[in-house]
Amino acid sequence: MARSAKPGRVAPKPDTASRVTASRANGRRRPAKIEHPSRGERADAGKAARVRVPLDSHAGFVTAGRSDPIELLESQAGTRVAELVPIRYGRMVASPFAFYRGGALVMAADLAQTPSSGLQVQLCGDAHMSNFGVYASAERRLVFDINDFDETHPGPFEWDVKRLAASLAVAGRDNGFSAKKRRKIVLAAAAGYRTSMIEFAGQGNLSVWYSHANMDDLLSQIGDQLDAKRKARTQAALDKAQSRDSLQALAKLTTMVDGRARILSQPPLLVPVEELWGEEQAKAAYERLRILTRSYRRTLQWDRRHLLEQFKLVQVARKVVGVGSVGTRAWILLFEGLDGGDPLFLQAKEAQASVLSGFVKSSGYKNQGERVVNGQHLMQASSDIFLGWQRIEGPDGVDRDFYLRQLRDGKGSVVVEEMVPDGMGFYGRICGQALARAHARSGDRVAIAAYLGKSDRFDNAIADFAETCAEQNVRDHAALADAAATGRVIAQTGI
Repeated sequence: MARSAKPGRVAPKPDTASRVTASRANGRRRPAKIEHPSRGERADAGKAARVRVPLDSHAGFVTAGRSDPIELLESQAGTRVAELVPIRYGRMVASPFAFYRGGALVMAADLAQTPSSGLQVQLCGDAHMSNFGVYASAERRLVFDINDFDETHPGPFEWDVKRLAASLAVAGRDNGFSAKKRRKIVLAAAAGYRTSMIEFAGQGNLSVWYSHANMDDLLSQIGDQLDAKRKARTQAALDKAQSRDSLQALAKLTTMVDGRARILSQPPLLVPVEELWGEEQAKAAYERLRILTRSYRRTLQWDRRHLLEQFKLVQVARKVVGVGSVGTRAWILLFEGLDGGDPLFLQAKEAQASVLSGFVKSSGYKNQGERVVNGQHLMQASSDIFLGWQRIEGPDGVDRDFYLRQLRDGKGSVVVEEMVPDGMGFYGRICGQALARAHARSGDRVAIAAYLGKSDRFDNAIADFAETCAEQNVRDHAALADAAATGRVIAQTGI
């Protein structure tokens, strides 16, 4: 039997879980041997984990000896663009939910103090409700899935569930929902995860791998629950998402200069390279970026590499994105195909070490961009065709890792502040289902299903945890507001 989990540490995978062993003979490494436990052995591993780490224990939230949340945020500022860090603080101080979105490291430190099931999966690492949404698959169908993987890393499955659940509790508080309604929302998300994992445990490997959440199917599930006005509003939102592509980005983010599209200047949020560094440095930057795109192509599937080679780089700009990501380096790259009416916008986003990396076993990746890309491919049912990675030396002489993808490809997300309790409850459930699908692809779904069981004990434990975490998040948000008021940090609001 595997060793017991300890607070603050991730237990090793159970002895009966799938594992890879390697050996050496005559000084040469033999091909890895992959073991395949039976369904019964997998289920036994999950039940043994439940004995070691009871379901009720997941309700616990440790506050004693807790890390200072402001110190944790400040620790991230050292590797970011200094002039953009105040924007990050300004966005986080806007509301408790905004703080929660940007505080992935704060929660990682909290999760490290909770009991660990030891049942490992590829974690999203930042599975809050706004990191789920709609996007266009390679087949041009709108699907619903996790859509942010900056913090992806192997770890115990329940960490993602807790991050999602607490985000719903935080958002419910911000929207003025009662404690009873908030709990109902979180229970729906936890139940969505648990019941979906049980369903996936009964399916074959290929069935799980091909499973996805088509938006047409989701709409048919809720059609009877929506009145004509909500149906129209939902369809309008999906139509808007489907229109978000490179052509739409061209219209919104560029202007015509001497008959050619040029990226707008909207400092500090959108700044062309030429304005950031001047003409000489910009020339050097473009040369580095051309090298980046050429070497990045090698990380793509061959047919997609062929497609990308039909586009030429036209212009690059720095773009501020998100909440927690503000201050990391993010660029948008405008390419042109046959002519100016055939654009492609890519985003090159800096990949730093996952916030989970200080609390779990190393993922083994030397390039953090590769970590993000491989984690995304493993967890997502359908990923961007141009998703790849590369390392490049910056103007300051520092090598940094990046991952690249399309800037806009049918992406859409909910407006959390406009959600009503019933809508958030349904949304929480489908987020839980999507998360279960992602974990079922990467972890031992049979063991996890056996661990969770058919009762609602896990759901209720997660609901208890989420509410306590949401209460702590209110205090952490207030601490950031106080730090901004006293000058400990500079928060630039309204940007």
